[in-house]
Amino acid sequence: MVTKQWFSTHRGRLLAYGAAAAALAVCCSLPPAVAALTAPDPVRLAPPEPTGPHAVGRVDLHLVDEDRGHPWAEGVEQRELMVTLWYPAEDDGGERARYVPDAVADVLAGQLEQVGLSRGAVDFAGSSTNAVDGAGVAADAGPLPVLLYSPGFNQSRHQATAHLEELASQGYAVAAVDHPHETSAVEFPDGRVVRDSVPGGDAPTLRSALRTRVADLRLVLDAVTELAGGGNPDAGGRTLPEGLGEALDPERVGVFGHSAGGLAAAEVMLDDDRVDAGADLDGSIAYHIGDEDWAEAALRGVDRPFLLFGAGRSGPEGKPHTSRDAPDWRMFREASTGPVLELHLPEGEHMSFTDLQWQVPQLQEGLRPGGPAWEDTVEGAVGAVDPDRSVAAQRAYLTAFFDEHLRGVERPLLDGPSSEHPDVVFVD
Repeated sequence: MVTKQWFSTHRGRLLAYGAAAAALAVCCSLPPAVAALTAPDPVRLAPPEPTGPHAVGRVDLHLVDEDRGHPWAEGVEQRELMVTLWYPAEDDGGERARYVPDAVADVLAGQLEQVGLSRGAVDFAGSSTNAVDGAGVAADAGPLPVLLYSPGFNQSRHQATAHLEELASQGYAVAAVDHPHETSAVEFPDGRVVRDSVPGGDAPTLRSALRTRVADLRLVLDAVTELAGGGNPDAGGRTLPEGLGEALDPERVGVFGHSAGGLAAAEVMLDDDRVDAGADLDGSIAYHIGDEDWAEAALRGVDRPFLLFGAGRSGPEGKPHTSRDAPDWRMFREASTGPVLELHLPEGEHMSFTDLQWQVPQLQEGLRPGGPAWEDTVEGAVGAVDPDRSVAAQRAYLTAFFDEHLRGVERPLLDGPSSEHPDVVFVD
């Protein structure tokens, strides 16, 4: 398995653990014989319950930009996106939505099979979220600040479900976007599935991908604005939850992302002043650190509030991934005229910011793996941090950051270290 240190040196953490099987990278490392003995029953994945006062609903949007295609997809003349909008909902006792759609489940199951494990080792069809598809919007929730989420390279928009549900439960509308031809599999309403077709991991490809992501995020923000104005941006005109549009507040917008999505969050703030605050979860602000191929955001910084939230170690020397040792982050902080808060999760790792953090203990319990191979893979992906504390801390700081900068509510949690979240370090 390629280490994060290699990718940190050669691709600036943009691709680290971003393969199609990222959510199941840990269990995929098990030797087949061990898996056969220790996993007699399929595992059903279940994200931790959100802690906010609201139940959670979600709805999919199919967006189309007819004015552009994709830089490495020949013959594609229009840009199509799939977006899931998570929002505070009425608790009507409806059936919980599936965790991942069939196309993503198929990719992940195929990765299991490639290493000799049964495709049924994880019951994807029976793995559900805490949200209800199409649930009514909570009557007392609006107006809702809007957050955009961009996942890491090759990852699905569904692989940050724990954070998306938490923010929705706290009174945000969160639009999570897949980036077709980068994402492992994107399933459209008509049944089409677009697989990733990334031509390589070189800096020009990443630069092209980030330009595309920025345009994608701006398209999503346009759609949110249209929805808030009473329109329906869904390409198929599908019925949306009643009251959703009028509950949105497109005048208060934040953007966050993991890995390449974190860089996209910084870059879109340079192009679109509708975004009021952003957050980068362990993503480089460079295309190739070793070649000093910096992203524009590293050179210019941002003039609005921004959160840098790193984890573990990076680079050839394995130093902590903070602005003290990462030159791209240091340049970004020095160039920014807006306030930058930097946090670090020393015992975590790059994939701690994805659903893999909470999946590890569930896989551990269901598959009962063991031995050096399992332990080394877990440590490389999510580190040694306590999974429950890690998820709780990330949720708390993300919510507090956007509360303070989008809602204008002072959150003392952002002022310094907290005994409630001892795994998080403030970086001056």
